[in-house]
Amino acid sequence: MLIATLIAAGLPTNGILTPQTVAGPTAASGYGLLFWLLVVFAGITVTVIIERLLYYHRVQIDSAQFLVGVRNVLKRDNVIEALSICDATPGPVSRLMKAVILNRDAGRDRVEESIKEVGLTEIPRLEARLALLATSAQIAPLIGLLGTLAGIGGTFRQLQSGSGFAAPTELFAGIWQSLYSAALGIAIAVVCYAAYNYLVNRVKAVVLDMEKASAEAMKMVSSSPELPPSRP
Repeated sequence: MLIATLIAAGLPTNGILTPQTVAGPTAASGYGLLFWLLVVFAGITVTVIIERLLYYHRVQIDSAQFLVGVRNVLKRDNVIEALSICDATPGPVSRLMKAVILNRDAGRDRVEESIKEVGLTEIPRLEARLALLATSAQIAPLIGLLGTLAGIGGTFRQLQSGSGFAAPTELFAGIWQSLYSAALGIAIAVVCYAAYNYLVNRVKAVVLDMEKASAEAMKMVSSSPELPPSRP
């Protein structure tokens, strides 16, 4: 009975120590293809986040101070200086005010049309690539789940090819591959979701500044005695 027990205990041990079992496909696969796909995915999303942050930082200005400066210059009938201020100031608010100044003599309706035209041009620029972050937040965990299934599947495949026995390094390689893929997928989703919400709020802030500038522009048009009446 004792001899039979020792033989039974020795069989798995021999299976673990055989070199053929240790050099299996799961150990050679490393982190897995889907993990490296997630790494590339993470690099793309981080690049988009940084680019959007820099863009919003550049285009968001102190709209109240800008509008006061333009209004004071226009009160002195210095249109050239007002246009120069708009050209020197980045962002959609300055471009909106420039369009209003250029069309101020064409009537209220034309001014409203120019404001809408600027909005149709600038808002898509503000929202550019935000959909990529929202999509990344949804599909990154799914890719991580696929990597998890691939790692577990590789572990079972190794057990099957080794007649039910495999080295601990073989088993742990598949388990770690599964954990790495799942963790990276979830991390990408968390970062993308948080960044998307933050950047959307930045877009709303810029759009709100544009709306304030539009209202101020219409007041300027309404108070200007030189403007012709609106066309019917």
